[in-house]
Amino acid sequence: MTEKVAYIDAHRAEFGVEPICRALEDTPAQIAPSSYYAARSRPLSARAIRDGELCAAIARIHEAHYGVYGVRKIHAALRREGERVAESTVRRLMRQLGLRGISRAKGPKTTKPAPETDRPTDLVQRQFVASHPNELWVADLTYVRTFSGWVYVAFVLDVYSRMIVGWQVSTRLYTDLALDALSMGIWRREHAGQDLAGLTHHSDRGVQYRAIRYADRLAECDAVASVGSKGDSYDNAMAEALNSLYKAELIRNRGPWVGINDVEFATAEWVDWYNERRLHGELGHVPPAEHEAAYWAANPQPVLLKTR
Repeated sequence: MTEKVAYIDAHRAEFGVEPICRALEDTPAQIAPSSYYAARSRPLSARAIRDGELCAAIARIHEAHYGVYGVRKIHAALRREGERVAESTVRRLMRQLGLRGISRAKGPKTTKPAPETDRPTDLVQRQFVASHPNELWVADLTYVRTFSGWVYVAFVLDVYSRMIVGWQVSTRLYTDLALDALSMGIWRREHAGQDLAGLTHHSDRGVQYRAIRYADRLAECDAVASVGSKGDSYDNAMAEALNSLYKAELIRNRGPWVGINDVEFATAEWVDWYNERRLHGELGHVPPAEHEAAYWAANPQPVLLKTR
């Protein structure tokens, strides 16, 4: 009954109560005008009041998180706020509000495979697992169509925490794009006093990642390069998944885009939200920053002393 009354309330100004009731005759939503007015005159039930409170909270969370959260993440966010609510209730109310999560879709590849020369071994073998931060990073590129032409985006992701440690935006698909993203990741970690010796850096066979300058930058911090098989997206699946999220949650969700400036600004905001506030199901519905903080709290790291 509550849903029927709410439906009529939403459309009565345009169509009137009686015409709506006539249109609903012989349907599962059938309701007489007298029943509608009687329901409207009764005080709201405890369930209706609770539903109203939850609807407001659900709409607020959905809007605050780029409108991308589905039932499970909305439910997890409510639980983190102290709300005791069943997932089935969240599903019912989201359906009532017309809210849904973002679905991902695959796009074309952006990295160009390098010629068949000596290349690093695939050290990952599709096992994207890590027991601590800076054990395994994955990197990849993606593209954004703008009114001004193509814009390319590079990401570097820490597998343990799903933290985006480095990123860069450019209008050119050259080595500097990937190298700048890597350099950001290295700087952030070393600036926080973290040792990157022994880090495995995994990518596809794109020329950007096979460049000598890129290999030299990894060697400077005693990291080891790993490269997947040619043309097989499964060999860099976690980085591909990040690109898919980025395209679904930001690019298609908030476009169209004028040019590199607005893409860069929006990407900076999205990365901050992704790292600091976005709930990740693989991490027990906590953000990457919180997941890493919990690790370092339980496993204090020695402070690195910089030497000249």
